[in-house]
Amino acid sequence: MALKMDWAGANAAESAVRMRFGIGGASPSFPVRRSSSRVSMASNTAMVTGNTKKPFSPPKEVHIQVKHSLPPEKIEIFNSLQSWAEQNILVHLKHVEKCWQPSDFLPDPSSEGFHEQVKDLRERCKELPDDYFVVLVGDMITEEALPTYQTMLNTLDGVRDETGASLTPWAIWTRAWTAEENRHGDLLNKYLYLSGRVDMRQIEKTIQYLIGSGMDPGTENNPYLGFIYTSFQERATFISHGNTARQAKEHGDMKLAQICGIIAADEKRHETAYTKIVEKLFEVDPNHTILALADMMKKKISMPAHLMYDGEEKNLFDHFSAVAQRLGVYTAKDYADILEFLVGRWEVEKITGLSSEGCKAQDYVCGLAPRIRKLEERAQGRAKQKKSLAVPFSWVFGREIML
Repeated sequence: MALKMDWAGANAAESAVRMRFGIGGASPSFPVRRSSSRVSMASNTAMVTGNTKKPFSPPKEVHIQVKHSLPPEKIEIFNSLQSWAEQNILVHLKHVEKCWQPSDFLPDPSSEGFHEQVKDLRERCKELPDDYFVVLVGDMITEEALPTYQTMLNTLDGVRDETGASLTPWAIWTRAWTAEENRHGDLLNKYLYLSGRVDMRQIEKTIQYLIGSGMDPGTENNPYLGFIYTSFQERATFISHGNTARQAKEHGDMKLAQICGIIAADEKRHETAYTKIVEKLFEVDPNHTILALADMMKKKISMPAHLMYDGEEKNLFDHFSAVAQRLGVYTAKDYADILEFLVGRWEVEKITGLSSEGCKAQDYVCGLAPRIRKLEERAQGRAKQKKSLAVPFSWVFGREIML
């Protein structure tokens, strides 16, 4: 699971270096079709002014939100794909009895050697720098906001869990996906708690604020947009957790490397499922799907935790993103690489028979990754000329971290 990049502005290009899971853009050259059934709703304006903030409101403005942009006739497509989803998507779930559990990787509290195991864990963690913990905590907080993500999936027209226990393949996937993802935050949370290196109360406050704030991914209750978003996000989290695994190994914490790696493997499996859904949508409805992809990339792919707040720092997400960029855990280059990967995975360049509007969307999407890379290179050059900035992070007891 950001900051927006305005392709027309140099300042916004520089802000991409501080991005984690999202780059937006200026409107593309094609018009995006808008359904007449759309209902616009102005959100509660939740701007932080100084240190004041409305109770239970996000730390930053939630923009005008659009609802139910999917034309009614498109819902039938998802109804017709239920048998396909049962055969092709549910196979990417693992039976509970075959899944790993957080306790498999943590000290065993029932064993005689529990205290020694905790002592060993804490010794390994001493070798990890504070900036690594900032990124690991940010990843964990993102995972812990899982209730929000299940809620988001259940806003999507045509695929939501209508009863809370629906037996449609779409609903079964959402619940089981949530159950698998739930282990990620549990495992990282407990590991960080035992490490003694982080301020758990500040972290717990951040999680509560984040779940209370929700998220604004711009998916409009539209499963075309929603599944494009989740395809992108699952690959982004696969990359991020994979890089935290690599860095843990470099610092000598092999157990933490194993933990981050096993989470990354889950994310990769989930990515496969979501990208297969979008691939099928390109097969049965290529024109609407390419318009949805271009619309999503035009607006932004934002990290699920873009409304992160710890009760103190309204720019917490920006700061966390900057540290992740500097450490190479998740960067603007990764964003471009993901887009390029998905465009290739879905063979977007080979799609034929599109409307003129669809062809413009196709050109826009296929040319976007190189543009992102050029802007990122330019931003990196500017960043090198700027004076380094250090800011305090409450997650590591207020110690200052370089951005």
